[in-house]
Amino acid sequence: MSHKLSLAFLTLHDCGPVDAIRIAAETGYDMVGLRLLPAAPDERPYALMNDRAVFREAVAALHDTGIGVGDVEIARLKRETIVSDFEPFLERAAALGARHVLVAGDDPERNRLIETFAGFCRLALPFGLTADLEFMPWTAVPDVATARAVVEGAAESNGGVLVDALHFDRSNSTLEEIRALPAWMMHYAQFCDGPAEYDSSDAELVRVARSARLWPGQGGIDCVALAEAIPADLTISVEVANHEYARTLQPKARAAGARDATLQVLRAAGRA
Repeated sequence: MSHKLSLAFLTLHDCGPVDAIRIAAETGYDMVGLRLLPAAPDERPYALMNDRAVFREAVAALHDTGIGVGDVEIARLKRETIVSDFEPFLERAAALGARHVLVAGDDPERNRLIETFAGFCRLALPFGLTADLEFMPWTAVPDVATARAVVEGAAESNGGVLVDALHFDRSNSTLEEIRALPAWMMHYAQFCDGPAEYDSSDAELVRVARSARLWPGQGGIDCVALAEAIPADLTISVEVANHEYARTLQPKARAAGARDATLQVLRAAGRA
């Protein structure tokens, strides 16, 4: 089976949701990723959560184009998190027809994080949503082994591990660990590339992740090997946050370039 491709929010971070949906359709994607909740303290609330007109326009664009919503962002699980506070977010995600929720683990106390993640999974399940825990080297879930331990500890059917190519490459994780993940634990993956030489400080890892990723196959990450290691029918979210691309390329060109580069990687891996 071939991989379906989703245009991640960060690839067109400077576009509104309606434009992103229409560009995804025009450039050959199957799905789009949308951000509803802020990822950082300095981000403003997103229109899909607080502007009914934008929400209605997005729903209409999804209907008109036939594009699906792959994932929505972002549920940050902190030490002070009250899981029920996410219910309006999950309701809105379900109304958009989303499949997956990107979850970040920001609680350093492992048992409490497992309990919170389990509660989030249970809250998301009636909405038909999976909860996909993304490991990131600077968080309380820094690698694939930790993410798997949290998901297994929560023991909820819709819990999963989200593999991001950049975070995988920068973390203490291996392809063997990716291959060993049970199929039920992987709902989608994020693909991009990154500079071969990099500063491993948390601040620089965050900067590159949010603003200096590269198209797959154009950096130092072995994206082909990663493509070979994931399930053959897994949805791939093409997440290339790059502010230089945003300054020099129009949104449609960025989306098309990222998709074409991803397809080249998949062909090299015998997956397209």
